[in-house]
Amino acid sequence: MTRSIDYSNLMHRAMQGLIAGVLRDVAANGLPGAHHFFITFGSQEPGVEIADWMRERYPSEMTIVIQHWYEDLQVTDKGFEITLNFGNSPERMVIPFDAVRSFVDPSVEFGLRFDSPGEETRDETAIDPAIDPDEAPVAEDVPHEPAKSADVVSLDKFRK
Repeated sequence: MTRSIDYSNLMHRAMQGLIAGVLRDVAANGLPGAHHFFITFGSQEPGVEIADWMRERYPSEMTIVIQHWYEDLQVTDKGFEITLNFGNSPERMVIPFDAVRSFVDPSVEFGLRFDSPGEETRDETAIDPAIDPDEAPVAEDVPHEPAKSADVVSLDKFRK
């Protein structure tokens, strides 16, 4: 029996670990400087807990912005929980890391992109801005500024 190393899965888990580490630091110390995050996730993925109105409005995926107003950010090995403000209405969200499709910090032009289930493999290492902040469901006090182009690491680069 031939044994092989599943580099794709190892990279996927390592990138999720990077996101977890960043969010743990933010939970403990707050966002430093101009850092802020656009996180896109599959709204129907197992373990995602969002308000019914959000799931109806964003039936396949949703992008959140962590910037000016957020509360009670908690991070586990499996995902994170956060309360965000949508139109002066705080909403608690639970997002497993397996549901995350992209993580972008435009303040430093950093981004990670994960393939969604069933998505065809693409040969790309960078994409146009992963998230358009003008279309993201963000809290009222978050200014809408054009997204900067981000260098995105894609798992597809490492697949055969």
